[in-house]
Amino acid sequence: MWWLFVCYGASAIGALGTRNAPVFYAGLDLPGWAPPAWVFGPVWTVLYAMMAVSAWRVWRRRPFEGAGLSFGLFGLQLAVNSLWSWVFFAWRLGMWSVVTIVVLWALVFTVQWRFRRVDTTAANLLLPYQAWLTFAAALAWVSWQRNPGVL
Repeated sequence: MWWLFVCYGASAIGALGTRNAPVFYAGLDLPGWAPPAWVFGPVWTVLYAMMAVSAWRVWRRRPFEGAGLSFGLFGLQLAVNSLWSWVFFAWRLGMWSVVTIVVLWALVFTVQWRFRRVDTTAANLLLPYQAWLTFAAALAWVSWQRNPGVL
């Protein structure tokens, strides 16, 4: 399933920007509800797999000719997802990390809406991703506010 390759490829690009993330994350003034650093890897592994299955389900019913815009938006959200890791962890741009994640959230919402028109299960597979992004946006906002000299 080449959708796994596409999604995990985007993950790998984002991961390059997180090489020092555990040390950086541990040094931040984080709220009590922030998860430990080790949680992020397993969560993202599952979310990327769910994204791949979601895209595959739509592609199976409507290949690129029938859902080109949907897949273009799907690719764009993957690119913005990868970019977010760089913005927050590598470049440490707090405000821009919040802006980026809000744009990402809107893109995923749009992809989900478009996928729902083709396959309800495909759209529902993106719900945990949307929920995680909502949580991550809140965490990015609070982290930025609590660490003005760092982010």
